[in-house]
Amino acid sequence: MNANKKPVAVIIGATSKWQSDGRNTKLAHGRTIDDSDLPVGIRWGIGGALTQKFASEGYFVVMTTRSAGNASALEAAVKEQGGEGMIVELDLSSEASISNAFSRIRSEAGDPEVLIYNAGYLEGRDLPPDKELLEYIPVEMFDTAHHIASRGPFLVAKEVLPAMRQRGSGSFLFSNNASSLRGRKRLTGQSLYYPRVMMRTLAQVLTEEYSEHGVHVANVVIDGLIDSPGTRALERAQKNPELVMNPVKIAEAFYYLHTQDRSCWTHELQLTPYSTKPSY
Repeated sequence: MNANKKPVAVIIGATSKWQSDGRNTKLAHGRTIDDSDLPVGIRWGIGGALTQKFASEGYFVVMTTRSAGNASALEAAVKEQGGEGMIVELDLSSEASISNAFSRIRSEAGDPEVLIYNAGYLEGRDLPPDKELLEYIPVEMFDTAHHIASRGPFLVAKEVLPAMRQRGSGSFLFSNNASSLRGRKRLTGQSLYYPRVMMRTLAQVLTEEYSEHGVHVANVVIDGLIDSPGTRALERAQKNPELVMNPVKIAEAFYYLHTQDRSCWTHELQLTPYSTKPSY
């Protein structure tokens, strides 16, 4: 248990592939980007904003990432803001890694009051033009998408939902995107996102299974380009800043979901910039 016995918030995917040295940033721009002049709330995308929001609300935050070094600057920012937390390495493609990570979380932090599944991947973005059809998708690329979007959250749910059910409270929230709303072909430069439909389906199933036990499950459709060092530097973001979504405000929406009165829970929330039509 964390020393001050704070409620525990676990952020699966606390860092961003669009942070200054992230994989997407390097793929899109060919280099690391200087983020020293950017607000601290957006430097690590949604995961970083979620971490900082829950830490500021008095939670002990557990930041999961494949490599601890990815979250070291975020952990430092949390501490500078007066928050508390820890980094736990977690590989969502490995059942053993998931099991070991949550054993550590339970022993060193405690059972989570809230878990936000915010894991992402870039597989598919580096495929060249005219390779959008399924026949060009390598099996290992599909496997990665499946691990992150479907199998991973299934295994994570098995780790945290029993304690939430027994306690009669808790939140399991999914950070998803518009590709979860229906099957869509992959376009050039996009990740292989159609397995995200399964993530939304899992959220719907868990809602039916666990709501009556006091566990709040919700799927959040983040329908737009999220501000971060790597996305802010994109040409379309610079030309159309009204299209860019503020991760600090996205984090506030997640906190709102977690703190909703159980007499009126939201089970799906779609967030879209004012200047665009919502996806469907």
